[in-house]
Amino acid sequence: MSWGTELWDQFDNLEKHTQWGIDVLEKYIKFVKERTEIEISYAKQLRNLSKKYQPKKNSKEEEEYKYTSCKAFLATLNEMNDYAGQHEVISENMTSQITAELARFVQELKQERKSHFHDGRKAQQYIETFWKQLEASKRRFERDCKEADRAQQYFEKMDADINVTKADVEKARQQAQIRHQMAEDSKAEYSSILQKFNHDQREHYHTHIPNIFQKIQEMEERRIVRIGECMKTYAEVDRQVIPIIGKCLDGITKAAESIDQKNDSLLVIEAFKSGFEPPGDIDFEDFTQPMKRTVSESSLSNSRWDGKSEPKPGSKSKGKLWPFIKKNKGGGPEDFSNLPPEQRRKKLQQKVDELNKEIQKEMDQRDALTKMKDVYIKNPQMGDAASVDHKLTELGQNMEKLQLEAQKFEGWLAEVEGRLPVRTEQSRRQSGMYDTQNTSAVNNCAQDRESSPDGSYTEEPSQESEMKVPVTEFDDEFDDEEPLPTIGTCKALYTFEGQNEGTISVMEGEMLYVIEEDKGDGWTRIRRNEDEEGYVPTSYVEVYLDKNAKDS
Repeated sequence: MSWGTELWDQFDNLEKHTQWGIDVLEKYIKFVKERTEIEISYAKQLRNLSKKYQPKKNSKEEEEYKYTSCKAFLATLNEMNDYAGQHEVISENMTSQITAELARFVQELKQERKSHFHDGRKAQQYIETFWKQLEASKRRFERDCKEADRAQQYFEKMDADINVTKADVEKARQQAQIRHQMAEDSKAEYSSILQKFNHDQREHYHTHIPNIFQKIQEMEERRIVRIGECMKTYAEVDRQVIPIIGKCLDGITKAAESIDQKNDSLLVIEAFKSGFEPPGDIDFEDFTQPMKRTVSESSLSNSRWDGKSEPKPGSKSKGKLWPFIKKNKGGGPEDFSNLPPEQRRKKLQQKVDELNKEIQKEMDQRDALTKMKDVYIKNPQMGDAASVDHKLTELGQNMEKLQLEAQKFEGWLAEVEGRLPVRTEQSRRQSGMYDTQNTSAVNNCAQDRESSPDGSYTEEPSQESEMKVPVTEFDDEFDDEEPLPTIGTCKALYTFEGQNEGTISVMEGEMLYVIEEDKGDGWTRIRRNEDEEGYVPTSYVEVYLDKNAKDS
């Protein structure tokens, strides 16, 4: 039972849990200090202290008492109710033997914890930097292969043309050879970096991170043992001075001895374990051979679609690739699909409740304004009824937006509640990289659709059928925007069947209007007439921009 293997993707939760453990120690120190102060006074103050530190009903603090160390602390508080009176000796002994020792221990624990999580972030930064290097090498390899193909085609064209001089043919041949050699060099570099990355990634997930997490687990277990020892000391101090309450102290000792650091560690695993497997190796993608491009399941940037949505063409994904990087505030998809099902359901329910409260608040304001308007109509001297019309209109618009938003989240909530009991083998094996999987899939899907007759990219019908888009995604994009002006024309080089939302079908040789250039995602937005517009792969059309559009 090791955190390094069982909780490999729970960096954030372990960081929170260990901080919580230190907070528990500090809470216990504070408790003992207050106890020593109260020891000088009478039994009434002592019982008030016990009541003060009892866990609150139906609160998060109450959930923390599932750990054996916290249960022992709770038993200590209960036993304190039987104390009748204390004196200064107890206060002095507890100060020297518990609070002072624990305060030094907490400082040492904080330094050790800081060092371990610093090592974890450092290892993460290294593997993330290496990942970016691998992506750059792959893109360079792809680019060189395409340039080599174009150079070869140009050479063959020149060679077949009888009007071209031998010198030009020779120059084209040499250029093609140079391009092919560059492609081979890029291939070798990409293959080398890929092998090194896969090796380092295995080391990262199976050696470095487990070692760091094992040290964190040992540190946490030492904390649990120490707090148990301090509770025993707490009991022994009382025993030495007040033998008459030995029975109560025996109960505290028994509670302290019931602390099981292994059991507490197991509870942490049960609370935070995702059940996901570490990502596998990335498949080598050979761009020198025409082939059907598919997304590798083992890729860190792959997208495991669950049938909820399909990305818009041209959307850009830039998310974190690793499960234990701290999430930025405001990050994550709107439908909370980056969370496990139960957590997602809670978040969606919370969002729906918040929206309903906002809707009710808007309705109350509207009712109040409506009554005010009626009063103004009946008594014009009190105010102008027309002055509240603008506010009523604004409230109506806000309510409509909130209701649409609530319906959207209720739909997601119904979807989650409908499938929550079912957990397939595929969902159990998915890694904890929710953030990047959904967003990075956008680029993969766009690349899969950006195909050309040479067969280098093809559409995946099965993938397409799994990724169904809510009707509102592209409709909203087009309906909410003013019609874009044309910035040029284009000619369709190949026939494209636009079967996805937001795309448009074109026939080879067809002339159309360009209304939005390629933003670097491989898609160009065109228009056939006032009612027909959409995206087509940039490689499928030859674009002729207007001079004014180029200048701007």
